[in-house]
Amino acid sequence: MNTDRDTDPDKLKQYAFQLFSKLEGAVTAGMVHLGDQLGLYAAMKRAGNPLTTTELAQRTGLHERWVREWAYNQAAAKMIDVDDAQRFSLSAEAEAVLASPDHPAFGMGMFHRLPETMQSLGRARESFVTGIGSDYDSHGPGGAIGIERSFEPWNNANLLPVVLPALEGMVDRLTKGVNAIDVGCGAGGAVLMMAAAFPRSNFVGYDISRYALDRAGEKLSQTGLPNAQFRDPRTTPMPADHSADFVTTFDCIHDMTHPFEMMESIRAALADDGTWLLVDIKALDTFEQNVRKNPMAALMYGISVLSCMSSALSEPDGAGLGTLGLSANTAREMAGRAGFSRFRKLDIEHSVNAFYEVRP
Repeated sequence: MNTDRDTDPDKLKQYAFQLFSKLEGAVTAGMVHLGDQLGLYAAMKRAGNPLTTTELAQRTGLHERWVREWAYNQAAAKMIDVDDAQRFSLSAEAEAVLASPDHPAFGMGMFHRLPETMQSLGRARESFVTGIGSDYDSHGPGGAIGIERSFEPWNNANLLPVVLPALEGMVDRLTKGVNAIDVGCGAGGAVLMMAAAFPRSNFVGYDISRYALDRAGEKLSQTGLPNAQFRDPRTTPMPADHSADFVTTFDCIHDMTHPFEMMESIRAALADDGTWLLVDIKALDTFEQNVRKNPMAALMYGISVLSCMSSALSEPDGAGLGTLGLSANTAREMAGRAGFSRFRKLDIEHSVNAFYEVRP
């Protein structure tokens, strides 16, 4: 029996266009990765004026024909500007996002790790059958560096002057000297920044990614800071004696296989007058709310399959919160069950993250 449904020709064309616009986005994302990795954006920024593809190829030591086709893609996608003489340049906004690692809006982190993220497609096929995902180290060293490049530019510009002052009394305590822990420290940027700013306080970063810990160790050796260290909690567990005055978690609770148990561990580590800075992805309580309120919801749910939820389900009994799984209400409820009684959303603007002050 023929079960084909009648189609509206105009709607069919529109749907096909919508589908292939997603493919265009994926392919263009690959070209953004190349532009970053090959130094094309950096060369355009350094030039400070429009370049022909011949000039751009000469400045980067690349083959002009390949540079030309890349530039055509980027100009067609409106990532870079082109004039009537086919000279290519970066707008001020493109320069900030594509070629300025120190700018808070720098966006190359996720594109840095794009090949590793897309390689997850192969593993994901098995995960859909078994239900078991892959941890962050399945993305290799490039994955760890990509996370570092994703979050550190904003943190470098805002953690000390904006985020910490929003916490009640925390700057004064850090100045006088406290014991601080960063759970899921990654490459260690936040630990090292705070350790340099508050030399009387001691900071310990914990992570289970060997690639991230290796990177953090390299950066620590370059700074020589005596009040910072990094540990793997599987070999050197977090304290459970309420000896920590300050705990931070940046973009990691939703990725954990056992987020509630981690919250319990944070409470066990934290003093009764301590503070937990919980930073995690902005999320709402339902799928409908996320889709209605978040223009990047489709991206977030897709990244969840390839990275965040996969990590959170990398053990058979993983919670599997996913990228948009830790809403404010969910975090408040979990924190309450873990022994915290005060939960306050901080008035801090960020395109992706929400910030909470959590206290016993």
